Amino acid sequence: MFTTSFTRIFDVEHPVVCGGMTAVGTADLIAAVANAGALGFLSALSQPTPEALAEEIARCRSMTDRPFGVNLTILPTLKPVPYEDYRAAIIDSGVGVVETAGSNPAPHLHAFAAAGIKVIHKAVSVRHALKAEKLGVDAVSIDGFECAGHPGNDDVPGLVLIPAATRKLSIPVIASGGFADGAGLAAALALGASAINMGTRFVASTEATVHENVKRQITVNDERSTQLVFREFNNTARVARNSISERISEISALPNATFDDVADLASGVRGRQKVLAGGDVDAGLWWAGQSQGLIDEILTCEEIVTSTVSQAHDLIVNRLPQLTGAIR
Repeated sequence: MFTTSFTRIFDVEHPVVCGGMTAVGTADLIAAVANAGALGFLSALSQPTPEALAEEIARCRSMTDRPFGVNLTILPTLKPVPYEDYRAAIIDSGVGVVETAGSNPAPHLHAFAAAGIKVIHKAVSVRHALKAEKLGVDAVSIDGFECAGHPGNDDVPGLVLIPAATRKLSIPVIASGGFADGAGLAAALALGASAINMGTRFVASTEATVHENVKRQITVNDERSTQLVFREFNNTARVARNSISERISEISALPNATFDDVADLASGVRGRQKVLAGGDVDAGLWWAGQSQGLIDEILTCEEIVTSTVSQAHDLIVNRLPQLTGAIR
């Protein structure tokens, strides 16, 4: 229905992406995204070892014959991560595309290129996207201020950030942050992007392996139901608003507060075990974007992708041309 530079380069049917999400990007979800004609990314570091990642890639491949990728997020951690071993598992498994995020992907690009693997790098600013392009990545996913996760500290929303990026980049740009439906896809294409990335929308899918309480909470939440945390520690993150996020915000605002003061509340293990697996949506931090305000029901990945693409097509082909006719 849509052919863009993204669909051509990455050999996918639709210009829709499900980026890597820690503890969410498993084979169950990503195979369903792939079968729906979109491009999904397994989360490498959701797997405890490189060997487990290789097994998860094989499991995903057994569930779909369509393209999918692996996300490799490169961030400082308390426990050193064997990134080279994870990279080797990705290469040895024959994955065709990798999504990098976090720190500079340069140390990994030569090995991926030598293996014929295309790389999409996630960036939160035009300057970082340009640097990634110069390093040789094949596409950039540009995250606006609305996104779940780490939007950076510039606070530039997608309506400005996306065209600012597409005006300066020559490689495909994937619009990310605040996207959950076909109107968003149509808008992103109009702004110069060649695809959209949806995270929160795919969390509220039938196939996502998170507790039903989390999915239902997303459908109940509105666009105000997120909170920025960790800004005081130069690591701004957007999460679902709950008692934990509000307590973290209160503590962080105290004079001389450090991340150690909120580390227990902010624990990723706590969020994964108590919220995503246990279903207590008020027991820990969990990622969600402002696109919650656009999500009213839990759907299958097939329904999400099909409705997104169909709505965008209808807007572009039918509704918008009528507006130009009215102007005449």
